[in-house]
This record gives sequence, structure tokens and C-alpha cells, in this order.
Amino acid sequence: METPPEVVVEPTRPWARAHVMLPVFVPLSLIGGLLPSFSLAANLYVLALGGGMLVAGMSSRLPRRAAPSGLLPGVVWWLLPLAIFVVVEVFTFGMGSTNAYPTLSLLADPVLDGYPARALAYFGWLCAFWGLVRR
Repeated sequence: METPPEVVVEPTRPWARAHVMLPVFVPLSLIGGLLPSFSLAANLYVLALGGGMLVAGMSSRLPRRAAPSGLLPGVVWWLLPLAIFVVVEVFTFGMGSTNAYPTLSLLADPVLDGYPARALAYFGWLCAFWGLVRR
């Protein structure tokens, strides 16, 4: 009779846990909130943070969470508004993003004009992207 193979569990690195990363995201989002909305500095900041997370996600140093085997039944109802958003954004961008056909990003600009909303948007983006990186 063969003995079953041993189950090896890799230790989770402490820096990859949520209670370590979320406090790191707070100052990063506060710095991002200082940058003017849709400016060159803000775009470069997003590219730098996103690129860093992309590199971290592509490396094998980060512990991974198990991906779901299939889509849950309710996911379609969450993806439908996202698909509508993408279609509207692409259509209005193709029309030139004028006052007659503003993109949703342009409509969100008054909301993102204030520092607290912009900092919260950065924090939400960092948390969501970190969840994708861990998959």
C-alpha cells in the first residue's frame, strides 16, 4: 500500500497580507489625491503604481489565491452594467467627447475635482487591482 503524498503548504509572506497592504495603500492614495484629476502627473502616477502591481502579479514571489473554477450565476448581472458602461464610453469617445456627447469620465470630473473623492477613488482602485494581482 502506498503512502499518500505529503501536502505542502507554502507559508504566506507577511507583506502580502491584507492587513499589511491596506495601510500601505492609504498614503499612496492620499498622495494620488493631491494630483489634479486627469493630469499628466496623475496619469504617470497611475502608470507607475499599476506597472508596479503588474510586475508583482507576474512574478512568482506573490502567494496566489485559488481562482474560481467557473463563473457564478449572479456574475452576469454584475457584468451587464460594466458592459453598458464600456459601450457608452467607447461611443461617446468616438463622437469626440464634446459637451453634446461627454464621456462618463468627463462627467465624473466634477466629482473627482475634490480631494477626498479623488483619494477614495485611488484607494478603491488600488484595493481592486491588488485583488486582481493576487489571483
